[in-house]
Amino acid sequence: MHGFIKAVCLLTVAFILVVGCNKHDEPNNGGNDHENEINGHEYVDLGLPSGTLWATCNVGADTPESYGDYFAWGETTPKELYDWKSYRYGNFLHDHYELDKYCTDSCYGLDGVVDGKTILEPADDAAKANWGGGWRTPTIEEWEELFLNTTGVWTTRNGVKGWHITASNGKELFLPAAGYWWDDVFNADLGLYWSASLNIEFPYRAWGFHFNCDSSHLCGSSDRNRGQSVRAVCSKK
Repeated sequence: MHGFIKAVCLLTVAFILVVGCNKHDEPNNGGNDHENEINGHEYVDLGLPSGTLWATCNVGADTPESYGDYFAWGETTPKELYDWKSYRYGNFLHDHYELDKYCTDSCYGLDGVVDGKTILEPADDAAKANWGGGWRTPTIEEWEELFLNTTGVWTTRNGVKGWHITASNGKELFLPAAGYWWDDVFNADLGLYWSASLNIEFPYRAWGFHFNCDSSHLCGSSDRNRGQSVRAVCSKK
């Protein structure tokens, strides 16, 4: 696993329980300068070393402040219940997992299956499936690049709480704190965004970018059955 990720990851379970902070909302720091579109969806060029372009809205949203849709990791359509029984690529029975895709450890695989897949394939990528073109879900390394090359602050934009990101070139990005679904329960006031990267050590989980009113975490992993937000990226041509 990436050395930096191991160094900065905190206990995700403890972090996810942190909600409802009593800080005053910060003023709106302004909007994005939308530069262009790909397949009808706007992106912003934050001047990142890789040239990666970030979408200005979540998948399923029409504005930067809208929450958009929620997806289990490896699924491409939203649903009403985000539990292991309804999960596309595995189940949890009694005291063990039964993954049948994206599994790196036979202890978690159905009948001991290990396929070694660690990055979402295009057919299982919610960004690619819903937006087409060159859009895709960012890897954890691309979230890392965003984290290291921008400045973020918890704020409120048009009445919506979220993480406001400013790049050295002056361009901006807003990630709404859209919450997440676990079974049929919605958990608010924090942001959990999927990456395309599997947690190799614990393959029933996948990496993502997490934040709330107290802090941002470059990475944290969540159970793959949870319904979380997806912010798409594309590569500069």
